[in-house]
Amino acid sequence: MTARPEIIQGGMGVAVSSFKLARSVARQGQLGVVSGTALDLVLARRLQRGDPDGHARRALSHFPDQNLAERVLEAYFVRGGEFGEAPFLETPMFTAAPTRKRQELAVAGGFVEVFLAKEGHAGLVGINFLEKIQLPTPATLYGALLARVDYVLVGAGIPRDIPGLLDRLCRHEATTLPLHVTGAEPEDRFELCFDPAQVLPNPGPELPRPLFLAIIASATLALSLAKRASGVDGFIVEGPTAGGHNAPPRGPLALEQGQPVYGPRDAVDLSKLRALGLPFWLAGSYASPEGLRRARAEGASGVQVGTAYALSSDSGLDNALRERVLESVERGTARVFTDPYASPTGFPFKVVELAGTLSEAAIYQARPRRCDLGYLRELYRRGDGSLGYRCPGEPVDDYVRKGGRAEDTVGRKCICNGLIATVGLGQRRDGAAEAPIVTAGDDLTSLGRLLHEGRRGYSAAEVTDYLLARAGNTERESPSARPSST
Repeated sequence: MTARPEIIQGGMGVAVSSFKLARSVARQGQLGVVSGTALDLVLARRLQRGDPDGHARRALSHFPDQNLAERVLEAYFVRGGEFGEAPFLETPMFTAAPTRKRQELAVAGGFVEVFLAKEGHAGLVGINFLEKIQLPTPATLYGALLARVDYVLVGAGIPRDIPGLLDRLCRHEATTLPLHVTGAEPEDRFELCFDPAQVLPNPGPELPRPLFLAIIASATLALSLAKRASGVDGFIVEGPTAGGHNAPPRGPLALEQGQPVYGPRDAVDLSKLRALGLPFWLAGSYASPEGLRRARAEGASGVQVGTAYALSSDSGLDNALRERVLESVERGTARVFTDPYASPTGFPFKVVELAGTLSEAAIYQARPRRCDLGYLRELYRRGDGSLGYRCPGEPVDDYVRKGGRAEDTVGRKCICNGLIATVGLGQRRDGAAEAPIVTAGDDLTSLGRLLHEGRRGYSAAEVTDYLLARAGNTERESPSARPSST
């Protein structure tokens, strides 16, 4: 049995966990992870920026179907890039019946990010998806598989259908993914169909199947997945202090200073996980040598670390935002607010309070309500039995007209546009840029330990070295070692 990685780098935001960050972590023998969210949009906008480093075009030159690669370049590549006030080309929102062109862009996006993350080393690379974002997942996942991704991580929901989806896509078989549809009747069958043959006519031999890790917040979910979803290779246990989306507290929602209150019922019973015999990693305020030692003592294979890597110089976070966040850490003024209403998903979402971002009430209120990217839209059943799409971040009248409740729109932010703006790819409209939104875990305030001797930043490699060297790790694993699921 080969060794497992002790550190899994979190798959954060939209391209915060970029190929550069994942590659850096993988080169050190740990698991580097790219975010799988909106990779189609990320690729399209990088190409419109002119792909100045040539990374996207280099990756596309290795795509197994060069006709598809050329179609993507023809549609989105702008030599010299879009500058000044020019808006990005609008990409159509995904639906349950996407066009071939839309699927091709998602396949290409998944391929490019994983290819670049794996380029130039023999380390392990994973891709992270939100289960609640279903429509782009099969196509993006297929692209990642074509680039030989080693791990697939899925959270923010119950990912019971993902292992089977992986198996079929590795065999280049047509797939159907059951969709979550509000108001669906028992006899309804709402499914997303994806056939690899429609985007890649000559796929070649069967692809190697990556390991699948489910991101969970309860032992009950782990037990259910282990029993009902064959092909689960391990778990990442995310506590409520982790960044991004958090699982809602169990029981009725209670707020303290506007934030959800978590209690003993929200603690995961690790003894039940140990009894399953599958590896697990702990996430949420474990980003320290002491946290890694504590996780080992609990029987975990290691830890998942997000915030420390997200603020490193290797992440995709906009440099100006990174510097301002780290300055607030140095001054001792950094604050993370667990917003129970910000995300259209209804999950609590951690927001760094930072001037000029959507964390400011005035910035949020000044932004016209719109939903033009649609990754976090809710699917619902119309009165005639057809499928509809709505988002509590869209104009209130539109949402109510679609059967939504006006009270569900209060405080909802456009996470889609905010997160893509956080990596410098935000849309411009009438000369104004979309405001970013920065997310981080509760341990943001402790990043000062990495800013010693007056330094204003640090690399991903320094994070890894800090965690392992001081946690008593004296043996570095071979970067090419592939973990076993047993």
